[in-house]
Amino acid sequence: MGERVYLDWNATAPLRPVARAAMIDAMDRVGNPSSVHAEGRVARGLVERARASVAELVGCKPSEVVFTSGATEAASVLRSATAHAAVCVQETAHDCLWAHLDLGRAVERPATLAMGLANSETGVVTDPGAGPGWTYGDITCDSLLLDVVQAAGRIPWSFAWSGATLAILSAHKIGGPKGVGALIVREGTDIAALQLGGGQELGRRSGTENVAGIAGFGAAATAALEELNQGAWLNVEKLRNILEKTLASEAKETIFVGNDLDRLPNTSCFVTPGWKGETQVMQMDLAGFAVSSGSACSSGKVKVPRVLRAMGLDDGQAECALRVSLGPETTEENVLRFCEAWLKQERKIRDRAA
Repeated sequence: MGERVYLDWNATAPLRPVARAAMIDAMDRVGNPSSVHAEGRVARGLVERARASVAELVGCKPSEVVFTSGATEAASVLRSATAHAAVCVQETAHDCLWAHLDLGRAVERPATLAMGLANSETGVVTDPGAGPGWTYGDITCDSLLLDVVQAAGRIPWSFAWSGATLAILSAHKIGGPKGVGALIVREGTDIAALQLGGGQELGRRSGTENVAGIAGFGAAATAALEELNQGAWLNVEKLRNILEKTLASEAKETIFVGNDLDRLPNTSCFVTPGWKGETQVMQMDLAGFAVSSGSACSSGKVKVPRVLRAMGLDDGQAECALRVSLGPETTEENVLRFCEAWLKQERKIRDRAA
């Protein structure tokens, strides 16, 4: 078996060298960013430079960026005492936080519409429309929370022109460190503090900032924006299309989910009836390829993504879904090697069924 090939970028992107360097530099800084002495001011400068970089990536004001431990914590704003009841219209990587809402009961206006800009399983991009006045069924919502974890840095998007009230993102999806993310809060929006304590992050998320993680996040955000502006993801899209065309040429029963819709440039979700996704993941892992049968919300969890049911697949088909997600480091050789290994296994499945 040759060198392993990583094709699970939607789960996490490889740590960027610039992010690693920024973190190492930050770890050598002794100051607490809340201290007023010179060492503290240096640490504060690292945090604020990273805040500006993240703001530039997602098109918001630096003052609208609240650093958190990740997108999951950022999404917990919906549980705060002052937050409106939320209605979730699309399964996302953080639907676990929204599943406690009873969609069968009446939700009085105003409510928050919570949705993913790009689905982690299929890559399908959803247009939330214009607001205020977003609708879900017969419910009109005055505010919108967008999960942009998968979209940030991969497709052009700006918080400023989106009209969203809140947005969440995560550093490790763009090549930053795990364990740090951000909540974007539109200027003038009143939210309860995510954590009480010393009043850091403008009183919205108390606790001494993770300076090293935040510095890595900022460096990754700058690099991700440069990649996007330079067209790196257009090349990724070409590779994704090569992958699907190569598989489709031989695997005639395989269904490519959402390939007629607007998708992230790097994501391919396909269903091969009779071949369970988790089995495919194990077989491809043994062949040297890291792929996924769904989102990596929690370790070891295997579930049928609800989004696949919503797109017309039955449970049996949805259980046979495989997600391949590419990145700027992926090469055409990587893609063709994967296709060869996958098709070899697919032929065995087909021969056994004959």
